Amino acid sequence: MTDSAAPANSPTPPATSFDWVGGEARVRALVDRFYDLMDLEPAYRELRAVHGSTLDDARDKLFWFLCGWLGGPGHYEERFGHPRLRMRHLPFAIGVRERDQWLACMHQAMQEAELDPVLVARLNESFFKTADWMRNIAT
Repeated sequence: MTDSAAPANSPTPPATSFDWVGGEARVRALVDRFYDLMDLEPAYRELRAVHGSTLDDARDKLFWFLCGWLGGPGHYEERFGHPRLRMRHLPFAIGVRERDQWLACMHQAMQEAELDPVLVARLNESFFKTADWMRNIAT
């Protein structure tokens, strides 16, 4: 997801959303906070339940994926090829509740990471489109 629009009050536009987030260290911090929240917040209980006993593998895969999706290094593709997100998520029951919990958890993580509110709004829109497309059950 490249984005050439400048963040609010920025003298020069970032080359990509990856740059706007702040690079690999900030993407890693965002992903770690996302999964920490999933473990800590009761509001994300159903989402957490579909992830198994450990989140280590999921943390790495989301980090690698987001780096490339945001316009940075293609770590995920280098390891696994094309993401094929829908295919890879078909084994998991993903409905409106899981979608909404994922989105809420990511939104909270982005806010706590103090990302630019303009970027957060754009990412929320993109995340919604992807998360809604991932649903494989009606409810």
